[in-house]
Amino acid sequence: MIFEDVETFIPTLGTARISSPIRLWEKDRKQGFISDENRVVINVEPELLMEIIQSGKTPPSFETAGPRAKIYFDPSKLRCALVTCGGLCPGLNGIIRAIVLELYFGYGVRNIYGIRYGLQGFIPEYGHDVVDLNPDIVGSIIRKGGSFLGSSRGPQDVNEIIDCLERMNISTLFMIGGDGTLMAASKIADAITERGLKISVIGIPKTIDNDIYMVSRSFGFDTAVDVATQSIRTAHNEATGYPNGIGLIKLMGRHSGFIAATASLAQQDVNFVLIPEVDFDIDGSGGFLDTLEKRIKLRGHAVIVVAEGAGQNLFKDIQNSHDESGNVRLQDIGLFLKDAIISHFKKKNISISLKYIDPSYIIRSLPANSNDHVFCSFLGRDAVHAAMAGKTKMLIGHWNNHFVHIPMEASAGKRKKVNPCGKLWHSVLESTGQGSLKNG
Repeated sequence: MIFEDVETFIPTLGTARISSPIRLWEKDRKQGFISDENRVVINVEPELLMEIIQSGKTPPSFETAGPRAKIYFDPSKLRCALVTCGGLCPGLNGIIRAIVLELYFGYGVRNIYGIRYGLQGFIPEYGHDVVDLNPDIVGSIIRKGGSFLGSSRGPQDVNEIIDCLERMNISTLFMIGGDGTLMAASKIADAITERGLKISVIGIPKTIDNDIYMVSRSFGFDTAVDVATQSIRTAHNEATGYPNGIGLIKLMGRHSGFIAATASLAQQDVNFVLIPEVDFDIDGSGGFLDTLEKRIKLRGHAVIVVAEGAGQNLFKDIQNSHDESGNVRLQDIGLFLKDAIISHFKKKNISISLKYIDPSYIIRSLPANSNDHVFCSFLGRDAVHAAMAGKTKMLIGHWNNHFVHIPMEASAGKRKKVNPCGKLWHSVLESTGQGSLKNG
């Protein structure tokens, strides 16, 4: 993909005229300020880059994230708000902490407010309190899982949210959440523009599944893979500890199988990996159950990792409902496979010992690991730098080993998926030897 159609323009509230209070040149600190002309090329494949350049076009690129020499907001008069939305994810507290510390110590902002329980916190009828945030309050929250501010699902009235921002005299809003939150943030930013208000809206993409489009890595993913490998290790010990033992682990991944695929490569005791991007047959010669039976007869044990969104094509006759955020409630592929495996081997009169493990809620509620702590610090601080410069309707992302400014339109409403023809999935197939799991 050349990504020529990717919009990379970042809106601003106006000209930044105030000299930044950030001190970058003292003693041994050699980092300079970042200019909007500092760019990160989206596609770095040499052949594609040469093709674009030879055609006389400029390769699409993102603004590099980081502190600007001139800022838009006067820190002494600025009021900021933070909100976390959607499901829990390791690293949420790290993002909150990084934003507060950078605002407070980096820019001297003293009016920082935490909105409780997601978008509900903006709506008067819920009656949720606002939290005054400062370094003492957030100093130790990274040791805890979940969200210090709480969260909620489901849409709220955009105009009521903006009314609340106006009442509180908020000029900068940090929204930490997944795809639904980013779409809501985009609508809020548009409505703010329509009202002629000067409020910056900055998104920090959150998804444990690592499936946000145009973002190469999202916080919480590293922690999820780390803990998922422990579940795989446990399942392998259970499977090898009994005759015809089978360990079945269901991991997160509603639409994308990055956690299942990556964890299976990190702990290569897995014999079958099932992800949403690759369909499989459950019955028939060459299907999953037939291949599993051959594996059991040959090796006497098997370990299976399935992403929660895999195999949804097997539930064609079942009507799906939706959750409060409008997401389809997936059918439980883990329990479906458990029952199907038990039934299959019972019919064949083959005794098995199956252990089913679902660590999903344990993983998403844990504190972040060290790598994610560092990553969250970068994300939070760069979000502050962007907001102080007056940028809006954008998110902080990681692309080609750089932190960048990504327009919300380039990412919201789209989804990153495992490429069935790419290196990650081919490596999984080589590691497991599972084959296509399709009839014929």
